[in-house]
Amino acid sequence: MRSFFKYVLATITGIIICSILMFFIMIGVISMMVSSVGTKTETVTASNSVLMINLDHEITEKTEANPFEGLDVPGFASTRSLGLNDIVSRIKAAKTDSNIKGIYLNVSGTGTGFATMKTIREALLDFKTSDKFIIAYSDVMSQKGYYINSVADEVYLHPQGSLDFRGLASSVMFFKEGLDKLGIDMQVLKVGTYKSAVEPFIMNSMSEANKEQVSSYLNSIYNTFLTDISNTKKISQDSLKSIANGYLIREPEDAKKYGFVTDLLYKDQVIAKIKEKIGVDEKKDIPSVSLIDYKNKANAGEAGGDRVAVLYAYGEIVDGEGMEGQIGGDKLSRELRDLRKDDKVKAIVLRVNSPGGSALASESIWREVDLAKKVKPVVVSMGDYAASGGYYISAAADSIFADPATLTGSIGVFGLIPSFQKLFNEKLGIHFEAVKTAKFADMDVDMDRPLSEEEKGIIQGGVNKIYQVFLKRVADGRKIDVAQVDSIGQGRVWTGEQAVKLKLVDRIGTLDQAIAAAAKKANLENYRISEYPRAKDPFESIWSTSKDKIKLWLLEDELGDYAKYLSEMKRISQQSGIQARIPYLVEIY
Repeated sequence: MRSFFKYVLATITGIIICSILMFFIMIGVISMMVSSVGTKTETVTASNSVLMINLDHEITEKTEANPFEGLDVPGFASTRSLGLNDIVSRIKAAKTDSNIKGIYLNVSGTGTGFATMKTIREALLDFKTSDKFIIAYSDVMSQKGYYINSVADEVYLHPQGSLDFRGLASSVMFFKEGLDKLGIDMQVLKVGTYKSAVEPFIMNSMSEANKEQVSSYLNSIYNTFLTDISNTKKISQDSLKSIANGYLIREPEDAKKYGFVTDLLYKDQVIAKIKEKIGVDEKKDIPSVSLIDYKNKANAGEAGGDRVAVLYAYGEIVDGEGMEGQIGGDKLSRELRDLRKDDKVKAIVLRVNSPGGSALASESIWREVDLAKKVKPVVVSMGDYAASGGYYISAAADSIFADPATLTGSIGVFGLIPSFQKLFNEKLGIHFEAVKTAKFADMDVDMDRPLSEEEKGIIQGGVNKIYQVFLKRVADGRKIDVAQVDSIGQGRVWTGEQAVKLKLVDRIGTLDQAIAAAAKKANLENYRISEYPRAKDPFESIWSTSKDKIKLWLLEDELGDYAKYLSEMKRISQQSGIQARIPYLVEIY
C-alpha cells in the first residue's frame, strides 16, 4: 500500500511539474509572438525590382491570420500564405508601381481550384498591359503550374526538368468496403439522382449518373483550360488535345518542340536574362521582392463616404459560429445583417466559395441575403465552388457572377445516419438495450441499431420537405418555374459556363466585374471597396485561435497534402443534420 501511494504521489508531482513547464513554455511562445508583432517592419520595395511569385501554399479566398506565422518554434507551423484577395490586389498594385519592372513566375504547381487559378491568370494578363515583362521558370511544372506559367512572355524549363500535360482527371475516394469491414452501415436518405455526396459511403465505384455529371463538368473545365493556354501560347486547341491524348510531352525537349516553352535553361541563365532586361550588372543581385512581402495593394477607391462591401463566405457551411475557413450560419447571418443596417454601405457583393454543408444554416443565410436585397443591391461572385448549400445562399441575390470553371448547382439534399450495430455486436461483443416511454424516443440517438422502415420514412419526409424549400428558394430568386429547377437540380453539378445557359447564373465574370455591377445598381460613381469580415487584430488572433485550428496547422506541417484526407474523415464523423453539399474531396488534376 505504501508503494502504491508513493507511485500515485510521484505521478501527481510529475503532472504538476509538467503543467508548470508547459505554462511557462506557452507564456514564452506568446511573448515571442507579441514581440514579433510589435517589431515587424514593412518591406520597402527597391527601385528597378522584380516581383517574385510562387504559389506553393494554400490559397484561400481571403488571407487568414496565422499568429504562428514566421515563428521559429519547434512544433508550431510557420507557413506563410496569401489569400486570393491579396494575391490579385498586389499584382494590380505592381502594375502601376514604378519600382516594379516585371514579374518572375516560379510556379511548379498549386493546390487550388481552376476558378481561383483563372482569377490569378487574369490578373497577370492585366499586368501585361502595362508593358512590363513576365518571365516564368521552373524545374518541374504540373498541369496547374503550367496553366499559370503559360501567361508569361517567356517560359523556361530546366534542361533536365519535366512539364506535365496529359489531360484532366478527377477521382473520388470510396469507403464502403472499409466501413463494411469495421461493421458500420451508412443509412442514406437523399433527394436527387445526381446527389453523389453519399456514394462514397454506400458504393465502391461511381454510379452511371455520377460518371455522367463528372464527365460533363470535367470536359467543360478542360475546354476553358485549353482555350486559355491556346490564346497565350498560340497553339490550336486541336493540337493541344492531340498532344495531351498522345502524352507527347515526355521529355524537356518535347516541351520546346511543341512550343510549350521558349527554351530549356538553367536557373542562372534565366537570372542572366532578367538582369539584362532590367539593366543590372551581371555581378550584382537582382533587386526583388516576394509577393508575400510586397505590401502594396490596389487602390480600394475613395476614402470614407459610400462603400461597396465585399463579404467573403468560403469553406463548408456549418451551424453556429464556425471557425476560420468555415461559413458559420450565425456568424455570416450577423455580418449580412450589420451590412444591411449600415447606411454607408450602398451595395453588397457576397463572394461565395463553398461546397455547401448544413441545410439549416444555408436557409438562415438565405434569409439574410433576401432581407438585404430589399434594402440595397446584393450581387454574388462565385469562386471555385458555389454548390448545393453554396448555391442556396446565392440564389436570392439580384445578380450572380461565376467563373467558367466554377462548380455550382448541386441542388439537392441528403442525410447520413450510421449504424454501428455490427461493429458493437459482432466485432466488439458490446450490446445495448433501451427503455423508452414513446415509440420513437430513441430514433436519432441510438446508432447501435439500424433505422426501422417507419423511421426511415419519417426522416425521408424531412429530407423531401427541405428539398422542396430549396427548389422554391431557387425558383423565386432566379424567376423560373419550380419544375424547371427540379429538372436541372436533382443534385447535379454544373460548371459556371453551363450554369449560365441554364439560368442558374447571370453571367461569366470576375469579382471586380461583380463589384462594378453592384456599384452600378446602387448608382455609385465614387465609392470605396471594403472587405468583410474585418481582419482580426494580431493580439485578438492569438487568443481566439482554436485548439482545432492549431492541430490542423501542425497536421498540415507534418503530412502536407495528405492532411486533407484525415480532416475530411473527421468532418464526416462530426456531420449532423440534413446536408446540402457536393461530393467530398472533388479533386481535378
